[in-house]
Amino acid sequence: MFDYHQASIALFQQIVDTNKKTIPKAVESMAKTIIEDRIIHTFGTGHSHMIGLELFIRAGGLANVNAFLDSIVMTSEGARRSAEIERISGVSNVLWDQHQIEKEDLFIVISNSGRNAMPIEMAERAKANGNKVIAITSVEQSKKYPVRIKGQKKLYEIADWVIDNCVPPGDGMLEIGGDLTGAASTIAGCFIVNLISTEAMKRATDQGVKLPVYYSQNIDGFDNEALYDRYQGRIKHL
Repeated sequence: MFDYHQASIALFQQIVDTNKKTIPKAVESMAKTIIEDRIIHTFGTGHSHMIGLELFIRAGGLANVNAFLDSIVMTSEGARRSAEIERISGVSNVLWDQHQIEKEDLFIVISNSGRNAMPIEMAERAKANGNKVIAITSVEQSKKYPVRIKGQKKLYEIADWVIDNCVPPGDGMLEIGGDLTGAASTIAGCFIVNLISTEAMKRATDQGVKLPVYYSQNIDGFDNEALYDRYQGRIKHL
């Protein structure tokens, strides 16, 4: 019996139970995006960035996904640096202008705390542009602490559909030696994006759509070049 294993199983079930009304709406919106051959944009900073990356250019994944991969939102050029930058107002506008975004596209914005400037302002910019926004966040933690910039709304107050990742404040499911540990937000977020995307793919297939799905480059006999050509120019980091 492994504590993290048991806690993870319980977390996944809690996510499904807590979001039983919201998940179908998010699935419907993503299915519409696939059917209409629009782009699904993903944005997150720090470890939340990995959840957006989970959908991007991977075997078995949708090709119509554009992840915001600028180094300033990652930890690769300094963990403390990226943590400070995500709190700075106005940076999201700089990143937005580097991508081709149409108002019919869908946004998934991921932020466990939902209180930092960059994900909040990215969601606001998307809404102002006419885009639908799905937020993945810890509603409990977000409600517990104030926003970093006075006067801003929190992420869960902006998005069209909020999927609560059910992660407790502090991002840990276990207590070991008096310390909170057993990080939950990444596995919760990856579970959520894979759940809604696969359900959306089922709906799109039911409508007769040929899914734009990548095959593994490590399995002989498959080629993704047609998909690369199809989305070249619409997705920045192909």
